[in-house]
Amino acid sequence: MFNVYDPYRVCFFGHREIENIAENEKALERIVQELILRKEYIEFLVCREGEFDILAASVIKRVTKRLDRGNSELTLVLPYSKAEYRNNTNSYAEYFDNIEICEVSENGHYKGAYQTRNRLMIKRSDLAVFCIQRESGGAFRSYGFAKRRAVSEHVLADCRVIELDPDKC
Repeated sequence: MFNVYDPYRVCFFGHREIENIAENEKALERIVQELILRKEYIEFLVCREGEFDILAASVIKRVTKRLDRGNSELTLVLPYSKAEYRNNTNSYAEYFDNIEICEVSENGHYKGAYQTRNRLMIKRSDLAVFCIQRESGGAFRSYGFAKRRAVSEHVLADCRVIELDPDKC
């Protein structure tokens, strides 16, 4: 019999446009490096909706390569199947280790697809990283949802790192 375990899951959310990219990139590098070095196996859950999402995925790829550790995977979670993804499936598959289409948000109302996907990502994660620079928008609403499940919160640059309690909803 083999041992099956859940990986430590970390999700990332941020505004479409972010300021202080260099400062936030350094903070993300520190967060990702510490996680890779401390955790047995990590699944990084990312979106692809704006500057922060692209920055987070890039930092995860770079730090993973630099540390030469095989203890993580990068998963793109889409709210529904988008034309951009369907037209570029091979390039997405080359960049990300896994690609998921959130069935609940895909089958729900399109106006709530992103928030539904975000909440489900938070519910299945152990840690959430947010780059919040204003108190509005989808990332800020998702941050509020995560705060209700928070065990602790730390801030590096504009990145808010929330340890999540799996028993709180």
